[in-house]
Amino acid sequence: MPPAEEIRQQVERESARRARLGVPAFAGGFLYFLSAIVVTATLSSAPTVGLVQGLAPALSGQANPALSPRASEVKYISHHALTLIAGSVIKSLALIALTLILLLLLDATRFRRPQTWSAARPLVLVGGIGLAVVNVAHQVVGAIQAHSFAVGHDLSNHAVEQALTRGAVNVGSQYIDLLAALCLTAGMIAVSVNAIRVGLLTRWMGVIGIFSGILIFLPLGGATLEIVPAFWMLGMGILYMERWPNGDPPAWAAGEARPWPTQAERRAEREEQAPGERSGNGKPALASGPDVAPDPELAPSAGGSSRKRRRKRR
Repeated sequence: MPPAEEIRQQVERESARRARLGVPAFAGGFLYFLSAIVVTATLSSAPTVGLVQGLAPALSGQANPALSPRASEVKYISHHALTLIAGSVIKSLALIALTLILLLLLDATRFRRPQTWSAARPLVLVGGIGLAVVNVAHQVVGAIQAHSFAVGHDLSNHAVEQALTRGAVNVGSQYIDLLAALCLTAGMIAVSVNAIRVGLLTRWMGVIGIFSGILIFLPLGGATLEIVPAFWMLGMGILYMERWPNGDPPAWAAGEARPWPTQAERRAEREEQAPGERSGNGKPALASGPDVAPDPELAPSAGGSSRKRRRKRR
């Protein structure tokens, strides 16, 4: 265990970092959800190609038509490129805020639990920064290719696929995006699990952090589930600003691990704090006071009292 002076200095450094990062972390939650709304709302208005429209050229005997049914989709993306790039920039800013949140939480966790996975820090750095950069780069490259398609003369299916998915740059950026998201997810899960162990995060906040990491790697549900990582960053902003309901978890001020009690420990504590003491025969002793009812086995029965009164009358 570190000496008291080292613990005091660590707590002071953490307090200073939390004060600087509280507002950016809170803002990062808003930016993350805002980016999802911007991108989803823009793409939801894009023209879609149904099954009948997609098979129409083949049914008419054109294996590779000069005008692809999806050409209008690529032109739509080209016309809304600035909005999509703006949404990506907003998300990248949120990812940078997320990276800073995790780094502070990781440093505080490793001080209280040195055996925390050492690879978590490089994973968070590489994953967070890499995902922020490739997120914008992928959108910029996609906008350039969509513009080249829109002003060009080749509107075939092959040109559409090259512009949207199968181009060398598109494929490369997709693999980099996948790798960066995997790194960030692994680091975020490791940080959240160990922060729960030392008591820096409540259990439900740690679970939300783990789930948020999974959603970053598997972006399911569109803008609907994007609210989960956004909510987690908002909560971390409140925690870093020292505005957490009922006060911060004790491990922050103590500078040492204060693990949350398990269900068994809580049950044992409740049993120890149960009112009343046991008598020598193992039965609860009678407690005094008007609000405490006597034990049913020790209380006189109503029937017994009636028999005594009848005997006296005779």
